[in-house]
Amino acid sequence: MRNRIAQKFGELARKGEGALVCYVVAGYPDVKTSQKVIDALIKGGADIIEIGIPFSDPIADGPTIQAASNRALKGGVTPEKALQLVRSVRKIHPELPLLAMTYSNILVRPGMQKFMAQAKVSGVDGFILPDMPVEEAGTYLAAASKLGLATVFLASPNTPQGKLKKIIDSTSGFLYLVSVYGITGSRKSFEDYTLKAIKNVKHCVGSTVPVAVGFGISTPAHVQFMIGAGADAVIVGSAIIDRMGKSSGKKMLSGLQQFARLMKKACVK
Repeated sequence: MRNRIAQKFGELARKGEGALVCYVVAGYPDVKTSQKVIDALIKGGADIIEIGIPFSDPIADGPTIQAASNRALKGGVTPEKALQLVRSVRKIHPELPLLAMTYSNILVRPGMQKFMAQAKVSGVDGFILPDMPVEEAGTYLAAASKLGLATVFLASPNTPQGKLKKIIDSTSGFLYLVSVYGITGSRKSFEDYTLKAIKNVKHCVGSTVPVAVGFGISTPAHVQFMIGAGADAVIVGSAIIDRMGKSSGKKMLSGLQQFARLMKKACVK
């Protein structure tokens, strides 16, 4: 089975680059614009796109992404419409790694295996489920393995070593390291504990999976800090949604393309 995520990380490692992972909420501000936003980010240099499937109680998300998710839900976006967006993106970008970021209930409600199979057919390469405890992930992992889908688990700076090992053992695609304590959202700077966390997780992971750092990354300097500390990728979400709220139309799209270009430039190791 072709693994787009592994291929992308391999290709970037050969070039001495970290990956730029960009997050977009499906259906924000509307489905048509979501696709244009994704295209703009890819033109700017995004290596992997993470599509958020809106959920009514997004516990890991800060106010920026929560507001975007709420607007998408009010606009009538359903998980099925989110997968339609994935299909549209996949047609235009056949080699692009695409991840669905959502919450367990979205998969459980229609039947986990059924929804994951639909996602796979639509063009999804893997899932990020922030509320899926690794200790209870047996059914999810079995379904993902059968379908050849990546299971990206989250670790934080204070994850105990024993649990971190379980997370690493259950993770495929890449490990999502939360850079700070708390929820998502742009911030001005990062603490020493973030640097220590990256080094610790990289040491524990070894060469098994790449490590991507997310939460609060909003400037090229943040990207350089994370990549310089040893991260294989950075995940940018709230900063993209923030920019979308400040303008619209062609101005917004060109601004996002330029923002992605600056963030990607900073990914050189």
